[in-house]
Amino acid sequence: MAAVFYHHVVGDLTVGKPEIAELSDADTLDDAARAIAGSPEGAVPVWRARAAPDEPPSGARFLGMISAVDIAAFLAGAGAGDRAMRAAVGEVVQPNQDLLREVDPGTRLIDALELMRNGVKRFLVRKNGSWTGITKRFSMLYNGKWMKNSESGSPSSAGSSNMQLSPFISCAERFCCLSREDILRFLIGCLGALAPIPLSPICTLGAINPHYCHVEASAPAMEAIQKIPGDPCGVAVVETTPDGVRKIIGDISAYKLWKCDYVAAAWALANLSAGQFVIGADENGSTPISAFPVPSISSLLSEEAEPGRSPRLLKKFSSRNIGFLNSQANQVRSMYRGRSSPLMCRSTSSLAAVMAQMLSHRATHVWVTDAEAEEEDVLVGVVGYTDIFAAVTRNGA
Repeated sequence: MAAVFYHHVVGDLTVGKPEIAELSDADTLDDAARAIAGSPEGAVPVWRARAAPDEPPSGARFLGMISAVDIAAFLAGAGAGDRAMRAAVGEVVQPNQDLLREVDPGTRLIDALELMRNGVKRFLVRKNGSWTGITKRFSMLYNGKWMKNSESGSPSSAGSSNMQLSPFISCAERFCCLSREDILRFLIGCLGALAPIPLSPICTLGAINPHYCHVEASAPAMEAIQKIPGDPCGVAVVETTPDGVRKIIGDISAYKLWKCDYVAAAWALANLSAGQFVIGADENGSTPISAFPVPSISSLLSEEAEPGRSPRLLKKFSSRNIGFLNSQANQVRSMYRGRSSPLMCRSTSSLAAVMAQMLSHRATHVWVTDAEAEEEDVLVGVVGYTDIFAAVTRNGA
C-alpha cells in the first residue's frame, strides 16, 4: 500500500476549504439549484433545520443528498413548470444518511478511502482548533512507527475510520465538507508517490466497472431517469446492434444536468426519447436545454401546439434534422459528436489520464469504450470515483 495513504489524514485536505453552507429541507428547489451549480458532482447535502440558531451541522442532522437529476425528474413528474421550483427540498430528497460521514480531522486517508469505497460521498470535518502531541503535522505514522499521543495514550484504535488522534481545542464550531472530487484532486497531486499505478492501463488495474446502467436511444427519456443508479449517477444512452454490441451516443446524468435550466430539462424528459434528449443537448451547447431564446419556459410547458405546428420549444430542442427514429444509426452518431458528447476513454487509457479527464470536466464518471473495436463508441463499462479509489488502494505497493 502506498505510504501516502498512511502519512496523510483528512485534515490535510481541509486547508483552504470554505465553511459549509447548509441547504435545509425547508428551502426551495430554486435554492437547491443555486447550491448545486456551485457544488461538485451535481449534488449537495440536505440538512434538517437547526433546533437553535448556533447549532453546528452534524451527522445526526444530515438527511440525504439532492442532485440535478432529482430536481429534473421531480419537475418532469409534477408538470407544473416554474411553480414546482418553489417546492420544498424535503419533498424531493431521498433520505440516505449513509452518504455522509462525520469524521475527525485526524482520520487516516486510507480509512477515508475505504469509507468512500463503501458508498460515502461526503465527509463532514471540523475546521477550527489546534492539534497537540503529534511530532509530524497531520501524520500518524512517521518513520514506520505509530506516533503516541501524550494525552490519548495508545493508538489501539488506529484502524477506526473516525479515530481521535489528540485533543481538539475549539471555540466556535466550524465545519467544512470534503467531496470525492477533493480526494481525487489530492491523488492527482501525489502521482509520483503512487507510481507506477497512475500510468497503468485501467483494464489491468481492474478499474472498469462492466455493470453500468444503460437505456436504448429509442426509449422515453423518463425511462432513463428512472433507471439512473446512485453511483455513478448516470445512465448511458446506447444503440444495440443486431449482434448485441452497444454503441454509446450520449448519457443522462447529474453531471450533464449540473447547470441546466431544470424547467426546460423537465419538459424534454417528459416529451422526448433518450436519443432525442442527448442529441438535442448537443445542438444547444454544453449546458444543453438551457439555451432556448424563448420569453417564458413555463408558459410553453402549458401551451398546447397549434394545429399542424409543433411548439417552439420542441422544434428548437429536437431540431428538424434530428429524425432520430427514422435516421440511420451512423447518421445519428455523426450528428451527435460535439461539445456535449459523452465523456469517454479507451480501455487502454491510463488511470492518470482518466483522473485528469474527470477533474478537468468536473465529471463523476467516464464511459469506457473497447480499444480493439473498429469503431470508437463500443461501450464496455464505466469508471467512477469508487472504481478509482478501489484501484489505487487495491494495487498499491
